[in-house]
Amino acid sequence: MNIAEIKTAVDAGTSVHWSNEGYVVRKDSLGQYLIVFEHNGSAIGLTDRSGGRLNGQEEEFFLADRDV
Repeated sequence: MNIAEIKTAVDAGTSVHWSNEGYVVRKDSLGQYLIVFEHNGSAIGLTDRSGGRLNGQEEEFFLADRDV
């Protein structure tokens, strides 16, 4: 998934994960997209500071229902 696809899915309320289901992409109250590790709440930005490059590979992001 690319940046636009991820943001669109998150905005639509779809669960987007990175690497495994323990990492979820969330949008915070400031409008920032974050990759959050659900087990302890630690987070990193979805992209680098420029907003142009994902903090992860496109193929590592997936929708929650990909195996359903």
